[in-house]
Formats: sequence, C-alpha cells, structure tokens
Amino acid sequence: MLRRIITLTAIFLVALPSTVLAQGRSFIRDTEIEETLRLYATPIFKAAGLDPNGVSIYIVSDNSLNAFVAGGQKLFINTGLLLKAETPEQVIGVMAHETGHITGGHLSRVHDQLRNASAISILSTIAGVAAGVAAGRSDVGTAAILGGQNIATRNFLAYSRTQESSADQAGVKYLTAAGISARGMMEFMETLEGQELLSTASQDPYMRSHPLTTERVEFLENYVANSTLKDAKVSDDLYERHARMRAKLYAFTNQKQNTLRTYPESDTSVAGQYARAIAYYQNSELAPALEIIENLIAVEPNNPYFEELKGQVLLEFGKAQEAIAPLEKSTELSNGAPLIRLLLAHAMIETGDNSYLEAAKTNLMGVLSRERGNASAWRFRAIVENRLGNEGEASLSQAEYSLLTGDRQAASYHAVQADRKLDKGSAAWLRAQDILQATNPDGKPGKDAPK
Repeated sequence: MLRRIITLTAIFLVALPSTVLAQGRSFIRDTEIEETLRLYATPIFKAAGLDPNGVSIYIVSDNSLNAFVAGGQKLFINTGLLLKAETPEQVIGVMAHETGHITGGHLSRVHDQLRNASAISILSTIAGVAAGVAAGRSDVGTAAILGGQNIATRNFLAYSRTQESSADQAGVKYLTAAGISARGMMEFMETLEGQELLSTASQDPYMRSHPLTTERVEFLENYVANSTLKDAKVSDDLYERHARMRAKLYAFTNQKQNTLRTYPESDTSVAGQYARAIAYYQNSELAPALEIIENLIAVEPNNPYFEELKGQVLLEFGKAQEAIAPLEKSTELSNGAPLIRLLLAHAMIETGDNSYLEAAKTNLMGVLSRERGNASAWRFRAIVENRLGNEGEASLSQAEYSLLTGDRQAASYHAVQADRKLDKGSAAWLRAQDILQATNPDGKPGKDAPK
C-alpha cells in the first residue's frame, strides 16, 4: 500500500515517463544529498581519468541495497544503500567499484543483449531517466518506495565474476590514488557476504547482479591489511554530511514514530534534530517542526538547507508569502541551486500576488539555464507567462513540459498554438518548429491536437 504523498524539502518525486514507471522505479532529487554524493565521487572519477561533470548520478527511491552503472556514464544508487552504509567510505567504495565497471568497458556487453526484446525495453527505461530525473516537482513528494527490480533488468545488468574482480582491482587503485582507504569497500563486501546463504529472493539486488566470491573478499581484506591507508578516514565534514544525509532520507521514508525511535530527543546532534524536524513536518505538526528548524538555523545561520526546509514547511502549510524570505536566503547561500530556485519560484506563484511574477520568471529562467530538461520549471513558467499575458511563451513552455513528460500529442498541440502567437523567425518561434518536427515527423503539424 502506498504511503501518503508528502511534500519534501527539495526531495522531489521525479515525473518519469510511463516506460520508466512500468519498471517499478522512481527517482528522487535533493540538492543537499546530490552535493554530498558529488563530493564523494569526484576524487574517484578524477583518479579514474573521467570528467566528474560527465558522469551523472541518480538516486533511486528503493530501500533495497543496490547500485549499478548503465546507459553510458550513469551511476544509480538506491536510497537503501545510502541508509545502510554507516560511513562515507562505504558509499565511496561502492562508487569506486562501479567506476571500475565504467572504465573497464563492461557496459559494452549491452550491445550484445540488444537481440533480446527485454534488453531493448531496459535501455529505453535507462534512456528516459536522464530527462525524467530532471523533472523534479516541487509540489509533490516522494511516495512509498516502489518494490523490487524487474528480473529482466537484473539479468541485463548482471556482471560476470571476472568483471567483478576487475572492477574491484580498478576500484582499489582509484581509492588509493585519491588517498582514500579501501576499508569501506571491504566492509560493504563483507556485509554482502553474509547474504550468500539466503535464498535468491531474499538477497539484496546488489548481491544478485554483482556475484560475490570468497576470492574477491579475500583480495580486499589482503589489500586493506597491507595498505598504508587502511586506517585513514575522510574528513570530519564528510562524516557529518553522511550523518545528515541518512537522517534526512530516514525521516522522509519512515513514519514519525519510527523516526523518533531512531532519533530520540536524547540525540542532540544536528542530524538527530534534522530528522525530528522532518518527522514533525511530515506528521503535519507545524509548531514543533519550525521550532527545531529555527534552532538549527541559529546554530548554522549560513546553512542553505535549513533555510530551504523552513521555506518548504511554510509553503506546504499554505504560508507562501512567509516562505519567500527563507527560500531567497537559501537560493543565495546555495549559489542559485536549481531545485531551490524552483521552490522559490513556486512560492512566489502560490502567493497569488502578481507583483512577484517577474521575479518568479527570473528564477525559472535561472533554473532552465542550468537544467533545461527540468519539466517542472517549464510547467511553472507556462503559468507565469500566461499570467503575464505572454500567450506565445506560455504555449511554448507548456509544449516543452509536455514533450519532457512524454505527452507528444499535447506537445504538438501547444507547439501549434505557440507557432501562431510568436513572432515568426524569433528564437522562441524556431524552438516551436523544432517541437513540431519532433512530434510530427511526417510534416503534418498539429494533426494530433486534442479535439
């Protein structure tokens, strides 16, 4: 049974095409968590000779322990793995191993699998993720974690034991080059080793798609034992970020009573307070949630994510006007993080005050300059342009939104409207022509327009 849909502080449910949802996956976005994972991964990607900006990291909303690479340089990590990992090094170790699969060319086997219809379906799913993940919606929260993985997907993403061993060796090399202990990777593999006696159905997906052998575990144990970095730890800052990431994910994916049991009042850490604030917020208890958030802001006045949470809570409780100030501060402190600017624009729109429309548009344009594939930004822009009386831009924005969310018929219809209202030859008009061509390759624009 799905949990009640909740609004989150920038943990957004991704509006994915139906082909993605059919695979039983949903994805979440959160600026703070994405930044933390980037900090984990960047030294590894650099050590592997990869451009850190060229590797996309996606967070899969699934409580099973899993991570994989697919569709080129795309790294997928389950929320279950992030919650299970007790240290940053354990997550970094998994990232290093998966990076070994990328640099080892193990994904080339995908082309051989294309003979199977199931493989084609899986590739379509993966291809749709890049656009779908960018469609984070600020008005919809994450639903219940969707169940398990399709058997065909598991088989498709499964690696051979030889490839696993190769990825291990590459992974420890990258970790050492980055000055990070391989102990985290070893600890993660030892956790998986305890699942070998479980039935296949009871094993975590990572165990099924990444075959574990005694030799692999022994290799890692020997490597760590003889490494000068065996007792090295990453910075205290990363440990604190890890604790907050886990607290945030736990609080947003559990009922209040579970969160308060895991993070009781006696836990005075920032992570513990963070979790309790979210738990009260989820349970529609505004006063205690805001009290904790204000305390957190007093301790860390330059933390953009506490201001973001305050703004999100106020917006959720119908206080859009009051939400603007903390969201403006959060936007400034985060150097204009797209998801936070999106939330700010949403709050401005929700006030119903037309004096905010130009500012909302500016923020949405800022989001789209960095994430052109953000479907929600186009949807909000359509609302703003319509209220400003810019009918052509409103139609074009709605066409962009429909195209990104897979509704080709609606995209064609709105592109036709944009074509009629925009100045011929303008950049916006030319974009409308592109959408018409994409949705009507037979050269008959608008033939699929709604009746």
